[in-house]
Amino acid sequence: QMEDPIQLKEEGNKYFQANDYEKAVQSYTQAIKLNKDKALQAVLYRNRAACFLKKEEYAKAASDASRAIDINASDIKALYRRSQALEKLGKLDQAFKDAQKCATIEPRNKNFQETLRRLGADIQEKVNARGALRIQFSTDLRVQKMFEILLDENSEKEKREKAANNLIVLGREEAGAEKIFQNNGVSLLLQLIETKNAELILAAVRTLSGMCTGHKARATAILHYLGIDNICTWMSVDNEEISLAVCNLLQTITDCLLGQGKEEHRGMEEAVVLDTKKDLRMITMRLLDMLVSKKVSGQGRDRALNLLNKNIPRKDLKDHDNSRTIFVIDNGLKKILKVVGQIPEMPDCLPLTENTQLTASILLNKLYDDLRCDPERDNYRVICEEYIKSKIDPQDMDKTLHAIQMVSGVLQGPFDLGNKLLGMKGVMEMMVALCGSEREIDQLVAVEALIHASTKLSRATFIISNGVTLLKEVYKKTKNEKIKIRALVGLCKLGSAGGTDYGLRQFAEGSTEKLAKQCRKWLCNTSIDARTRKWAVEGLAYLTLDADVKDDFVEDEPALQAMFELAKTSDKTILYSVASALVNCTNSYDTKELVPELVQLAKFSKQHVPEEHPKDKKDFVVKRVKRLLKAGVVSALACMVKADSAILTDQSKELIARVFLALCEDPKDRGTIVAQGGGKALIPLAVEGTEVGKIKASHALAKIAAISNPDMAFPGERVYEVVRPLVSLLNTERDGLQNYEALLGLTNFSGRSDKLRMKIVKERALPDIENYMFENHDQLRQAATECMCNLVVNKEVQERFVADGNDRLKLVVLLCGEDDEKVQVAAAGALAMLTAAQKKLCSKMTEVTTQWLEILQRLCLHDNMEIQHRGLVIAFNLISADKELAKKLVETELLEILTYISKQEDDPKKQHIINAARDCLTRCMDYGLIKPLSEA
Repeated sequence: QMEDPIQLKEEGNKYFQANDYEKAVQSYTQAIKLNKDKALQAVLYRNRAACFLKKEEYAKAASDASRAIDINASDIKALYRRSQALEKLGKLDQAFKDAQKCATIEPRNKNFQETLRRLGADIQEKVNARGALRIQFSTDLRVQKMFEILLDENSEKEKREKAANNLIVLGREEAGAEKIFQNNGVSLLLQLIETKNAELILAAVRTLSGMCTGHKARATAILHYLGIDNICTWMSVDNEEISLAVCNLLQTITDCLLGQGKEEHRGMEEAVVLDTKKDLRMITMRLLDMLVSKKVSGQGRDRALNLLNKNIPRKDLKDHDNSRTIFVIDNGLKKILKVVGQIPEMPDCLPLTENTQLTASILLNKLYDDLRCDPERDNYRVICEEYIKSKIDPQDMDKTLHAIQMVSGVLQGPFDLGNKLLGMKGVMEMMVALCGSEREIDQLVAVEALIHASTKLSRATFIISNGVTLLKEVYKKTKNEKIKIRALVGLCKLGSAGGTDYGLRQFAEGSTEKLAKQCRKWLCNTSIDARTRKWAVEGLAYLTLDADVKDDFVEDEPALQAMFELAKTSDKTILYSVASALVNCTNSYDTKELVPELVQLAKFSKQHVPEEHPKDKKDFVVKRVKRLLKAGVVSALACMVKADSAILTDQSKELIARVFLALCEDPKDRGTIVAQGGGKALIPLAVEGTEVGKIKASHALAKIAAISNPDMAFPGERVYEVVRPLVSLLNTERDGLQNYEALLGLTNFSGRSDKLRMKIVKERALPDIENYMFENHDQLRQAATECMCNLVVNKEVQERFVADGNDRLKLVVLLCGEDDEKVQVAAAGALAMLTAAQKKLCSKMTEVTTQWLEILQRLCLHDNMEIQHRGLVIAFNLISADKELAKKLVETELLEILTYISKQEDDPKKQHIINAARDCLTRCMDYGLIKPLSEA
């Protein structure tokens, strides 16, 4: 009889496969008695449990599976077998729990999911058969108890909080949500909202959101029961948390009505056809009404605008149905214009937040972009023109101000349309005239409008000739800092229209440093409202085109911190302005290379030739970058990247990517950038945005990936997201530095794990890496070869070398013969690993080129010990692969080389080389191809 438990287990497995379950049980039982290893004991018990299942001895199967689970609580096979046994024994609740554990361990296992569904149905059927008035875990009793606690004013605070949290969790579960719904739960939740207790309102609204998620019929019923008017009223309250929670509820309902939720039909719902268009229009109309209601808080107005922004324009322009946009234009465009036309400084202004009007401008832009043809765009324009004309009244200056403010708001949205509105009779003249008004509010509105109008050079020409003098007068005379700062930005914007600081200096009359100092002062003054300080940032975005200004700015720690703090606000203009200022300070903008001949020609014709400012030279730029890093610029940029897509435009993303690339220039700084969240922030920038922005962000990622520990720089699954941006740089359209640093990053990644190597292969990087191995550029060839050296550890890569009809192996062999030692080290390493892993490649190596033997001999005699060792390992692999191949090698000078090396005296520095040569000779002796010296 066998006394080895492992052998007995194998014997039992054979009996089991042969369907001889009795003998299998005997083998497993004998093994259990003899075995002392806990891990093996668990395997034996679960295997015997499988036999008992087949023999329909379910009690024994459950017992054995339990013993295996006692040893290893996460033994998924034992858990599933016990679940099967318990199901057969009628213990459905226990079987369900085991199946649930299995599904938790392997959530994608369809077998476990199916078992859970079957057991759940069986349990429900069993409960119904008994006539029980409860569902699993007495859900309805729990629901009743929760509502009792929540509605009892005398309940303890701790109990109420616990009940509220439990109710929210229950509402997110399908069974719980349905039970709440069927047991008058919506009515009770409405009672909680009517208590006016903030915590109870939040709990009720969040529970309702959970109940609506993914269930169109229930969401529709809840919408009708609560009433859209009530929902919008709750969203209008001046409580950020409640307003946001109600907004999320309405978004969930809208998702269901649009069919965007993960809907699972239950009961009679499949047979019910729900007409959602009417409900969606009702929601849209109520949101549009909220925009112009004085009863709505600023936060509530923002929520309504955000919901319209998210749900009205088409998400995919391939979808031809833009009827929701047309409906909003016909029924609500004037209401949106009214919002952008509000003047916060006037007493009749609607309640607004700092972001309301910008969000409304974004909505105007999205609606305009969603139009499909010229007639639709003409209709949009006509509505705007007629509404603005109706507000222009020479006898009523306040009314006219609203009209100018509307034009200013449209210019921040669909700019082309805004430009057309500027062409309306009297609009530009009115803007210029208002600048000269004695009323501060007139100046404030007019200056802002002039700034937005000056973005287009065609309009800027008109303003330059008519408005610059006025702006200067306003700046010099006004004592109102809100107006002063806007006038300054207007001058800066017009001055930089030529794209260089030359024009800026002309308008600033040579005092850009003085103006910038004033901007920094405003920026640091927290007593000034954020909206006004925003203009200070925009002013600096223009003024930092001047090298002296940018140098002074980075030395002003309070100003930098104030700007970084403002960057955290959800304002599109601030983000763009901050990013622009940082691009200027780091000189990360594109510069045109001046052709010397053309420069001489320009000087000869006495034209102005912009020269590089001394403070724009590399040493000064490096100092500014170091100063910004010390001030915490990376944390500020990481925060900016998290902004909503409506706020963080593609242009802003590109600017941020440029700054990151400049910050990553010095390898010593890359650790700091990673530590402050720069690595994480760069990933979305490399995936979304302008083409230039994605390239810049990918290059910055490559710089970090090239020298950083991937586990530290990109922890968890994040590292796999970096592979694609790196691979995108392996392109002939990218410059050599981008190619090189991407290869270094991929080399670093491919040396970490096989999962990463597999990801690189799946991203189709292999052909590109091979192409760079042919490059004439030494560094590119070296980097590509080193990357391949790491990749050949992967089996799929090895199989590609084994496959017929390719020259991959030939290329590696020939690279081993290169004069560049670094290329030789990498190529010899790759060849050593390939020949060790795949015997077929050993014989193939001798066929790909006639130079293979000469190259191998040169490797084995190389002065570089690392290359020599790898050459000897290749020789050992060839000898070990096949006796005939070994015989072929013994008949060459390689035998003399191996003998020479093996006879050298032991030396710790090169012992691994001597041992490798001796191993080759030993293997030859094993074949009988050579004899020991004593026998010769």
